[in-house]
Amino acid sequence: MKHQTITVAMGDGIGPEIMKSVLDIFEAAEVPLDYEFIDIGEKIYLEGYTAGIKPQSWEILRKNKVFLKSPITTPRGSGYKSLNVTIRKTLGLFANVRPSISYHPFVFTRHPNLDIVIVRENEEDLYAGIEHQQTSEVVQCLKLISYPGTEKIIRYAFEYARAYNRKKVTCMVKDNIMKLTDGLFHNMFNEISKEYPDIESNSQIIDIGSAHLADRPENYDVVVTLNLYGDIISDIVAQIAGSVGLAGSANIGDNIAMFEAIHGSAPDIAGKNIANPSGLLNAACMMLVHLGLGSYAEVIQNAWLKTIEDGIHTADIYREEVSKKKVSTTDFTKEVIARIKNKERPEKLKPINYKNSNPIPKITAKRLNLKKELVGVDIFLDYKGKAVELGENLTALVRNQSNLKLKMITNRGVKVFPEGLSDTFCTDHWRCRFVNKDSSIIEGEPIYLPIHKEEILKLLSLLYEAGYDVIKTENLYLIDGKRAFSLGQGE
Repeated sequence: MKHQTITVAMGDGIGPEIMKSVLDIFEAAEVPLDYEFIDIGEKIYLEGYTAGIKPQSWEILRKNKVFLKSPITTPRGSGYKSLNVTIRKTLGLFANVRPSISYHPFVFTRHPNLDIVIVRENEEDLYAGIEHQQTSEVVQCLKLISYPGTEKIIRYAFEYARAYNRKKVTCMVKDNIMKLTDGLFHNMFNEISKEYPDIESNSQIIDIGSAHLADRPENYDVVVTLNLYGDIISDIVAQIAGSVGLAGSANIGDNIAMFEAIHGSAPDIAGKNIANPSGLLNAACMMLVHLGLGSYAEVIQNAWLKTIEDGIHTADIYREEVSKKKVSTTDFTKEVIARIKNKERPEKLKPINYKNSNPIPKITAKRLNLKKELVGVDIFLDYKGKAVELGENLTALVRNQSNLKLKMITNRGVKVFPEGLSDTFCTDHWRCRFVNKDSSIIEGEPIYLPIHKEEILKLLSLLYEAGYDVIKTENLYLIDGKRAFSLGQGE
């Protein structure tokens, strides 16, 4: 069989030890791969590359298209960007896939029937990392959710379920609060789920969903969610399955994919030959399936399962009541290799079988060009006074000099003018909403009339001349005739 070439990074901390283990196991299994190595992580950060990767390494990643990566260490101190986030976003790795399964009774868990795959959106949400300090008291982080990004991850979750004969996909969101961002995700899930009548689907609010995942994980199969939520619940599920150290993950894009353990570089045990290589090994087997080498992954994972079943355990999962032998990293590797040579399969744990899985098709998403109508603007001010004083002054400022009127002021999202409550705690960060002065309320519903961008510029000029510190503006739109901005709490 012709060898394929992948990119490999040995990583930091325990990274080189566990990667050597994986590559030794691949050699024993005669996996038809060649390797091109790149340096990333702590050493590269300290050479002055703030993203932890050299420019030439990007071309190697793009050329080989598949990346097997050990954990890295990000140096302490400010100015260093997360390399994982950078790689995922730069290479368009939109889907993070984290399977977790119970290996009861050989690895301790309170949930012997756990078998869950978390499919996490990997590029957007708060992980865009767009943050600003806008006043002395307030910082912000922007949550960005896109229509095509949402469509791709939800379609991927259903296609994954179909490819691996999974029966149910659960969506987890917080759209009772974030009605536009999480609402987009939930609405998209509802629409796409109709295209997969063979797969059961349901939705849950993320907080109670997380609690149920930790308490009754056997009720879940595939879970699809946004970036931050997925990061949190995938670690929860991996831990209650038995150990974060056993779980691997795939980062899938249109053209490139990265595979890694979900744990960190553990510098405190680096060089001690006690690290468990299982997380990276399971990630590497996910990579083999992705490359169409599922038969090799099957042999390796069944030998690994037999090793676990035989009680050959590294220190992190060793328990006297079930374990037979506590082994080092290198000895664990040798035990897996011995079982590969003998083509051994587990007798009590469920054997791996990739013969019935189907390739996941390339995921595409629609691009939108909706009608957008400007109907107002939110002006954010750094202001040290009181809400009533600010509201009355702004109302007077625009009364005879603008076609806009002040509709409301909020502080931390709560309406404080007009008719705010004196109990509301206010900071120095104020959102002042201006709309067409002829806008009105009919039967309790606001009616927004169009405005011109020139009116926003004139308003900003008035505010500047009056000495107000404008820190940010957000235009308010009707998108296809529907309000595309949130109301203030109490508005």
